This record gives sequence, C-alpha cells and structure tokens, in this order.
Amino acid sequence: MPTSVESKQGDDPGTVRFTNVQDLLNVTDYTSRDSLTVTSTEQYRKFRICDYDSNSRVLIITIPTGLHEQLHKGLYNEHIRQVHKRSWRDIGSETFLAQQGHSGRSSKEGDSTGGPKPERAAKGAWPTLVIEAGVSQTLGQLHISMQRLFSMSNHEVKIVVLAKFDGTKILLEKWEEEMPVCPGATTTRRSLQHQQPVLRQSITITQNATTNPISYNVTRSALVLSFQLLFLRDPGPGEGDIVFSVQELEEYAEDVWAQV
Repeated sequence: MPTSVESKQGDDPGTVRFTNVQDLLNVTDYTSRDSLTVTSTEQYRKFRICDYDSNSRVLIITIPTGLHEQLHKGLYNEHIRQVHKRSWRDIGSETFLAQQGHSGRSSKEGDSTGGPKPERAAKGAWPTLVIEAGVSQTLGQLHISMQRLFSMSNHEVKIVVLAKFDGTKILLEKWEEEMPVCPGATTTRRSLQHQQPVLRQSITITQNATTNPISYNVTRSALVLSFQLLFLRDPGPGEGDIVFSVQELEEYAEDVWAQV
C-alpha cells in the first residue's frame, strides 16, 4: 500500500487523503472495495479514470456528461435487449489491469463492456465487447484507446465499437482484429501478438432539422456484431449476430441529440 496516501481505516481504507495521482491510482489497484472517499481535494470533480499508461505516465479521465453517457449506453442497452436470454455478463466500466507482458501498472476501462458466461465471468476477466464514446476526444485519441484495449487485454477483447460525436454527426466504427495471412503458419499465443485492428464498419448518422419532425439519416446500413466474437462460440438454434437496424440507429441518434 502506498505511503504518501494517508490511510484512515486500517490496511484497506475506505477513506484516503489525496496527495498525488500516482498514489491514488496505486490505492485503486490494491483495494478490494468498490468505492473510496478521497479527502483534501480542493474541490469536487465527477470523473472516471479512463486510461493510465505507467510508461508514459499519461492519465486520461472521463467526465460522464449526459451526452457522453448516451453515446455509449444507447448502443449497449440495445445490445443487452437482444442478448438478455443468453449467457452474458454486463461488466460496465470496470477498470482492468494490463495482462502479463505489459510493463508497469497500466490500467484501462471502457465506457460500456461485457462478455459471455462462463468464459468471462471470473473476477478481472476482460470483456469481449467494448463500446467507447468520445465528444471532446478526437477520433485519433479514440483510435489509440481502441488499440490499447486489444493489446493490453492480450487480444481477449474481440470487438471495439467507437461512437464519436462532433456536433454535426455521429460516427460509429466497428473494429476487430485480424491475423496476418502466413501460409502454413499455426495459431499460437506468440502469433496472436501479430494481430492488427481492422475497421470492419463505418456508419455516419446525421440530423436533418428541416423536416417536421426532425429526422435522422444513417449511411452504410445496419451495425452488425459477430455472435462468434461476442460469445466465443458458434450460434445455436435461434441465435445469431446482434443487429442494430437502421430504425434503431435513428432512434439512438434522436436520444443522443436530445442531450446536446
């Protein structure tokens, strides 16, 4: 337990005195609690620790505004509606530590995440699906976050959906990983490290404020999430890919713009 964060309640404190970000991060890594009270801050700030790279010592925080939350939860809630009868674990925005092979104490969390049971039901198991939202974050920053999700999880994350809002449109990108084609090569843990993120779908949603009621235009059709990648198995009878129809994406966009 770090020494420069003062403990008020024994070895695993429910209340800590803030001194610096690094020590606070160390406390969150080691505590068994799901919440901490931090004192001696100058003023209250509502934020989540989104990404911490111990090598570069860069910390990215998320401020969960209504717009930011609707961007990812609007998609994830529809996903949950379609999988509620299946074995699915809603992981939320849990913080994950980098898998073996990554130096330091880097950590990462997605905005909305989940994975199949029992494969991803264990404590600390990485999700297969992550939905990341960005408003003030640039698309380039979201791409870096996506790449870190795949690599830090040792490729246990299978699908990353990015939802970027820039004030005029929503851009949805679906990313998966692909193994380079090498004739005669076998799939091993070592070869998995050579997987590269591939953009599988890019969907743009715009608002048409000249119509009454206001309408929304979706380009490039429905968003489709692979059942095999989500559940790590082939679909059974009555099962199939998760499909966000054009109508569902239009309704999602209406809820997003309501938060602007």
